[in-house]
This record gives sequence, structure tokens and C-alpha cells, in this order.
Amino acid sequence: MMDPPHSPVADVTSTVLHNLQDQHDWTSLQVHAPAGGRPLIRGLPPRRLYTHPDDQIAALAHEQATGEPVLQDPEDEWVLAVHPEEKWTLGGFAGVFDSIHHSGPRAKRIILATVHNDSTVVYYLMHEGMVKPRQN
Repeated sequence: MMDPPHSPVADVTSTVLHNLQDQHDWTSLQVHAPAGGRPLIRGLPPRRLYTHPDDQIAALAHEQATGEPVLQDPEDEWVLAVHPEEKWTLGGFAGVFDSIHHSGPRAKRIILATVHNDSTVVYYLMHEGMVKPRQN
């Protein structure tokens, strides 16, 4: 007897979930599947993934003045698993951002996890709206 077929969305979501857990040491991973919406993974990375440019400037000034780096705790992140053959539009991404419950001062962001046919996963940060560029 054969296993029932899985949906492609469930397969890429599962691949990303296991990649985050096994290869990138994320914890508290959960899949959230809003009614009629795209499933999103929520979890805690081992270190902070993104620092807002204003916070980055303040942290560099603090480190220069004191010689001590500013310790930044990791933040829970939302992850959207996709496959390159999917056709996404701005409206589709806007729908994903709209499905995220948001509180706090930071802008909404997701980690876009692209799963390729060889199971390679590439991660990109996506922000809702415009974000000030980082200082290098």
C-alpha cells in the first residue's frame, strides 16, 4: 500500500522546518497554517538575524566608547517556505504579511526560504514596506 500523496507546499515546509532545526539550530519551531492561507514556520534562531540600521549605529558607538559589544538576544522569526517554480506576486507576499500577527516596534519581516530541487535551502530577509539601508 502506498502512502497518500503530500502537497508540494507541505513538502517544502517540512524540508525547511527540518533544515532550520537540524542544520541551523533553531528552537521552538512551529508550523502555523492560517485558514485558507500559506503555512508559515515560527521559531527562534540561535542568534539575532537582523539589526535595524539605527540600532547598528548605536551598537557601534557603544562598542567604540566602552570596548564592549552590545549583546543582542535573538528574536522569534517567521519563515515562508517556497519553491523556485512557484509564481509569487507582490499581492501574494502582501497576503503573507497580512496573515502575521504583529506587535512591537519592529517592522514586519519574514525569512523567505527557497527550497531547490536538490534540497538546498537559500534564505532571504524580506521586510514589509521600505527599510532604511544598513551601514557597512
